[in-house]
Amino acid sequence: MRKTEIADNCYYHVYNRGVDKRKIFMDDYDYARFQSSLFFLNDSKPVIMRFINDQAERNGEPLVEIGAYCLMPNHFHLLIKTKSAAGFTAFMQKLGTSYAMYFNKKHKRTGRLFENAFKTNLINKDEYLRHISIYIHTNPLKLLEPQWPVNKIKGIQSAHNFLENYKWSSYPHYIKIKKDDILNLDAFPGYFKSGGDYKDFLENWVLNYDRAKTSPIFT
Repeated sequence: MRKTEIADNCYYHVYNRGVDKRKIFMDDYDYARFQSSLFFLNDSKPVIMRFINDQAERNGEPLVEIGAYCLMPNHFHLLIKTKSAAGFTAFMQKLGTSYAMYFNKKHKRTGRLFENAFKTNLINKDEYLRHISIYIHTNPLKLLEPQWPVNKIKGIQSAHNFLENYKWSSYPHYIKIKKDDILNLDAFPGYFKSGGDYKDFLENWVLNYDRAKTSPIFT
């Protein structure tokens, strides 16, 4: 059950995983469906996303501002700035319900898909906000090197290459590889738009992970 009280114009780390830690993305189409939902369902007006959807439009105002995201096989992470508490709740309800209905229909299953209601952490310090996008964007490194972060990354260049080519994350937008319409970084501090500096920031965070564990993300 979600315990964090949602407020207007605040930053939140939002995440959830599959019930019993099951996979919530079985193939590329599942990932793409959820990814497109982050854009199309972030709309103050009703949106219908069909089972196969190439024609959806967004006609209203965004319910939230999305600053970063990462989709993993059995969970997801979002960095969100609220516009209103009601808008945030509406977006998350639409996102969870729409994807669960799609997934159950496609994979011929019934019952809950997600473990519980989405979880939220209020980000109330600038240092926390500065580091949370790095935490989100480095999640896929667990797929490259399963022992990370317990063990150090063996090759930072291979880590960069993996993250740059990981399709289900906002990281490529941050380092100017491709534009991601899901995001509105204008709603976030300027250091979220630093291009090459952001890549260096991520590398330093990964290489100095033990020191990074003292950041507010881990408290």
